[in-house]
Amino acid sequence: MKYLLVSDIHGCLPALEKVLQFYDREHCDMLCILGDILNYGPRNSIPEGIDAKGIVEALNKRANDIIAVRGNCDAEVDQMLLKFPMMGDYTLLVDEGHKLFLTHGHIYNKEKMPQGHVDAIVYGHTHLWELSQQDDTLVCNLGSITFPKGGNVPTFMTYEHGVFTAYTLDGKALKQERI
Repeated sequence: MKYLLVSDIHGCLPALEKVLQFYDREHCDMLCILGDILNYGPRNSIPEGIDAKGIVEALNKRANDIIAVRGNCDAEVDQMLLKFPMMGDYTLLVDEGHKLFLTHGHIYNKEKMPQGHVDAIVYGHTHLWELSQQDDTLVCNLGSITFPKGGNVPTFMTYEHGVFTAYTLDGKALKQERI
């Protein structure tokens, strides 16, 4: 399967639409959303193109193809609107024998790893994308499609056959790492 992984949408419909266009164009099979879907958060400015209702509509059309976890800006009221589960702090995805730990990053991250072995920890939260090896685990920070930090551009990733690829919002590949 080909997975598209995105985090920290923060209510910005134009950014999400670009990601969904990539998803369709690249024939992805599953959309993994790692938190902070609708709310822009109290520490952020209001994003251009904020449209929580539009995001709900766009994602609910794809509900059967979505795996999601809760971010620190997500609330129960968001779950009431979305037609896919998104209130878990993490999920374990096993694909072709590789264990991927999907989380938002505010609880588990490269400094606070989950117990047990995973091949990759995948998260966002810091809005700083990263693909690096830490001991025997691949660290995959998706960055943010709405509020990138540290001078970074908006980013998301794909995963297929043991390979993570980081992309800019306009679909340019930045880096690849194999588990």
